[in-house]
Amino acid sequence: MDRNFARALALVLKSEGGWSDNPADPGGATMKGVTLTNFRRYVKADASKADLHKIGDEQVATVFRRFYWDAVLGAELPDGVDFAVFDFAVNSGPGRAAKYLQAVVGAVQDGRIGPATLAAARAKPAGVVIDQLCNARLAFLRRLPTWATFGRGWSDRVKSVRAEALLMSAPSAVPAPLPARPAPEAAPPKAGPAQVHAPEATSVPPDNSGMPMAARMGGIIAACMLVLLAAWHHVAAALERIF
Repeated sequence: MDRNFARALALVLKSEGGWSDNPADPGGATMKGVTLTNFRRYVKADASKADLHKIGDEQVATVFRRFYWDAVLGAELPDGVDFAVFDFAVNSGPGRAAKYLQAVVGAVQDGRIGPATLAAARAKPAGVVIDQLCNARLAFLRRLPTWATFGRGWSDRVKSVRAEALLMSAPSAVPAPLPARPAPEAAPPKAGPAQVHAPEATSVPPDNSGMPMAARMGGIIAACMLVLLAAWHHVAAALERIF
C-alpha cells in the first residue's frame, strides 16, 4: 500500500548504503541506490558522478518512487508484498521483479503488473507470496556470475527483506484486556512459627535442694506435727500445776 512507501524506502536505503563505483557492479556509479543513469533520467539529464554524489533526500525519493515503486504498482500491492517486490525491483530491475511476482501468484509473466496480477496477488496469503518470492529471488541471484563477489551481501539482504516484509504483512492485533477477577476473600491468618504459643505454665519457685516435691511436703508436715505435739505437752504441764 502507498502508506508503506516511506517505510519501504528507508529499509531499501539501509541495504543500498552510500557511494559505490565498483567496476564489477553492472549498475555502475551509484549513490544511495540511485544509479547515474536513473539520476540523469529523472533529476538532471547532464549529471556527472560528482552531481550524483551530492544527491539530496528528496531527489532520492523521487527516483525511487517513479522508477521502482510506481513501476511495480507498490501502492496497490498487499502490505509486505509491496516491500518485497519493491526491493527486488531496486536490486534487479522492475521488469524482472514483476515477472517473478507473476510466476509466484500464477499470472501471465509479461513483466507488467496490472489488474490480473494484482487480483492474483491479493488472492493468496501475503506471507506465502513473500516467502516464495524471496526464495525465487535468491535462486536467481545464485545463478549470476557475480555471486562470488556479491553473494554474501545479497543473501543477507534477501533474508532481511523477508523478515521485514513478513512483519509488514502481519495484522496489528491488540490483545483484548483480560476480565477483572474478583478479589479473593481474606482467609484467617495462619500462625507462623513465631505466632504459636505454648500453654502458660504455673509459676513455681525454683527448687535448689534436688529433693522431690512430695518428699519435701511430707517433711514439712511432719515438722509441723512435732511442733504441735511439743506445744501440747507444755500446755498439759501448765494445767497440772494449776489443778
